[in-house]
Amino acid sequence: MNPLERITIDPSVCHGKACIKGTRIPVSVILDNLAEGISQEEILKSYPSLSLEDIQAAIAYGAMLAKERHIAL
Repeated sequence: MNPLERITIDPSVCHGKACIKGTRIPVSVILDNLAEGISQEEILKSYPSLSLEDIQAAIAYGAMLAKERHIAL
């Protein structure tokens, strides 16, 4: 399975932000947690509807966006 198949964008869910399919958990929340040094295990405890595969899909989605866009620092 393509990890990006776990990501959905629906204008009627979370204002159209990329979310984990079947949840209202935005990909950005997962990536923010990881960036803050929160472990995958801690994220799974905080969001029991997530799976490790969902976290990996969020990382893959973030990596894909980083390849496509340049952000002025």
